[in-house]
Amino acid sequence: MSHYDEARRDLDSYIAARVPLIGIRSIEQVRAVRLLREVAASPRRANLPFWIHTRATGLRDLRTNTPVQEDRSLVAAMDFAAGQLTRRAQATIAFVDPDDLSGDSPVTRHIAELARLADAHSGSVVLITDNPLWTGLQRLGMSITLAPPNAIEMYDIVVDFLKEQQGAVNIDWTESDARRAAEFLVGVPEGTAVNVLATMAATGRMHREDVERLAEFKDKHFADLSGLERVALGPADHEIGGLTSLRAWLRRRHQVMVSDLRGTGLRPPRGVLLVGVPGCGKSLSARAVAAQWRLPLYRLDFATILGMYVGQSETRLREALEMADRTAPCVLWIDEIEKGLAGQHDSTGVSRRLVGQFLFWLQESRSRVFVVATSNDVRALPPELLRKGRFDELFFVDLPDEAERAEIIGLYHRRYVDEEPSADLLGRLVTVSDGFAGSDIESALHEVGVEVLLHGRGNLRPEFIVDTFVNTFPLSRTHPEQIAEIRAWGRDRAVPAGVAGTSASPDAGGRRRVIVPGDA
Repeated sequence: MSHYDEARRDLDSYIAARVPLIGIRSIEQVRAVRLLREVAASPRRANLPFWIHTRATGLRDLRTNTPVQEDRSLVAAMDFAAGQLTRRAQATIAFVDPDDLSGDSPVTRHIAELARLADAHSGSVVLITDNPLWTGLQRLGMSITLAPPNAIEMYDIVVDFLKEQQGAVNIDWTESDARRAAEFLVGVPEGTAVNVLATMAATGRMHREDVERLAEFKDKHFADLSGLERVALGPADHEIGGLTSLRAWLRRRHQVMVSDLRGTGLRPPRGVLLVGVPGCGKSLSARAVAAQWRLPLYRLDFATILGMYVGQSETRLREALEMADRTAPCVLWIDEIEKGLAGQHDSTGVSRRLVGQFLFWLQESRSRVFVVATSNDVRALPPELLRKGRFDELFFVDLPDEAERAEIIGLYHRRYVDEEPSADLLGRLVTVSDGFAGSDIESALHEVGVEVLLHGRGNLRPEFIVDTFVNTFPLSRTHPEQIAEIRAWGRDRAVPAGVAGTSASPDAGGRRRVIVPGDA
């Protein structure tokens, strides 16, 4: 059932029960007024009076839109309502965003008096607003939240729009495209969705490729989100070296992400937790997933979530996760998740409450939000986060082996030197880069790129590139005990993100993983 149908059912029952005060909370006033007008149009209410007041049009008959009085002020409308509710039984009057109704004020107290008059004469006062009602009003009646269209209703909106454009616009969309468009638009108001579709139709043709553009429109609509940081993606984000097992796994998950799951009992993919050696591509993987799947990428930053007041952190996290649901489908990147959800011995209890809140959302949310969480110190994470079923899978990202280092070296050599490395040079670099993480390789070749910029590619000597690698000291050499401990943990407790059974060096032990989403 759509959100609109649920709200209409509840409103119809409240009007029938003559609830004295009915609050309709919605950011879409036009949609809420339409809802009320449909309920008032029921044949069994043909003889019952309905009026509505707005700031722009004043007081009017709800059904015929006929003006009731010349004075358009709220005071005049409330005086009229008092008289009608006193003289006529079962009268209903609605006020659209009359004032700030969230606190104790002369207006809210006046409306409370109208509600008491309505209660005495079987009438109803309806308040349409996008803000919560003052508790003094809430106690006098019932409330309805008219949420933005869900996938069911949005699909009907898309189909109705396409039918209206038949003959005037060339439409290449299939039924599957319409469903994908509806999923992209879930969370935006009905009017915004129609405006976006109309913008596409204004070109004279709606191509199948336009469906993917809906993510861009939605991203602009939610451009400034509290607790979420929009991450811009570039052409280079499509590329990442190695991680073949993770890459294949993500290809399968992408198929589920874009599939119609109605009637299957399946839920959209939850996401993946990447743990392992720092600098081996965990954070780059989040960018690659979003770039390959052509979805907006948002970063959940726990530094902006944590607050100094009691309950502030929990409220901010809840709001950020709610906004993630509204921006779906999207990729939600949580970098170094242990820094936000660790601290099980925190005396304030904030960390434990955040963990519980996040896990509840991860378990219950049905939005197409794919979470990519990364961790360098998985031992700091609460055990319940690692339980099977929280994330779809737990992958361990190890140091790259020879084949993966060759792929990564080739990738960054093309990026910074703008040409393929020779076979001889590639072999030498693979040998001297034993123990390097992907970030170490990039850092070395970035220095080579600086040399090319300053002196030209024609003066670049292979020996300079090799020396640059030799003079790079990776973390596996500066902190060998730390890296060995991380690898020992991941070897037996997580799925390898790269090719199982390989290792970066003879004494490294452990399996290797690396990611490039979407590669064949």
